Amino acid sequence: MSGRRRTPSPSGSFEIVVEAAWLYYNEGLNQNEIARRLGVSRASVVNYLQEGRERGLIRIRLADEPFLAHSLSLDLQRRFGLKAAYVVPAVSPTDDTATLLRVAKAAGNWLPALLQTGDTLGVAWGRTIYELAEGMEPEPVADVSVVQLTGSMATPYGFTAELCSARLAQRLNGRCINLHAPAILSTPELAAALRQEPLIRDQLHALGDCNKALFAAGSCTTESHVVLAGIATADDIADYRARGARAVLCGRFVDADGRHVPGALDERMIGITPERMQDLEMGLLVSCGPDKVEPMAAVLQGGYASHLVTDNVTARALLADG
Repeated sequence: MSGRRRTPSPSGSFEIVVEAAWLYYNEGLNQNEIARRLGVSRASVVNYLQEGRERGLIRIRLADEPFLAHSLSLDLQRRFGLKAAYVVPAVSPTDDTATLLRVAKAAGNWLPALLQTGDTLGVAWGRTIYELAEGMEPEPVADVSVVQLTGSMATPYGFTAELCSARLAQRLNGRCINLHAPAILSTPELAAALRQEPLIRDQLHALGDCNKALFAAGSCTTESHVVLAGIATADDIADYRARGARAVLCGRFVDADGRHVPGALDERMIGITPERMQDLEMGLLVSCGPDKVEPMAAVLQGGYASHLVTDNVTARALLADG
């Protein structure tokens, strides 16, 4: 092509986006060379490449095998009876946020490979799951459904449980089934009545169709998301903790061996139970950080996860935990 400069539209035509992507990824030209070839500015080339990613034309990912065959991955498999563990390097021992984003990105890259046609994927909520869905490249899976595992709740994080499941369904080009009910009601009677409402009953029935699940491990402290979201109070946490609770799994409490710790909140909650989660074909646990070692160990001991994504610092802490 000539070096005559074009006047691109803000998003660029599909043809020029494809051409820029081809030159960059298949012919190895740098952005300046592409700009000269196409007769546009270097900034336009950057925009074309970004648009190619957003349209799903460009998918950039590392091979999974090095992260699954890492010695820490194999040790985690043996220790906790996992089918696979994906371990990424931590950004730094002191930057938990950057490491969380890296772990979430890795899980989003790996997730489509763990799904098959016709699967029903139950999705929990929380910052890790939200970041996973946000950072995931579009990767359609045929005839997949995404189901919200817990009801809705007030959130201090700027996103909702519904957004986590809806965004993930969008990335997978799947059907989304949300729970149009609060995660917790004020009385057991009100919760029982709401479960019988036809719409909620049908949505809860969809939980029974789940064969796979995506979730994080919540800490059993006053800083837990269940406290910040208004599901449990500090007194509730103290009570559950005194009775052995060490982790929060989809709003429910489990002890160090992963056994469900029943309590007053259970009858008021709308969502999946720990017992149901143990019956799934696949459970993908995505968590990291020093505050998550104890809850992750509890969830892993309980057999809720068949697959794990974490970082190498957290992995070593899990393996060293008594």
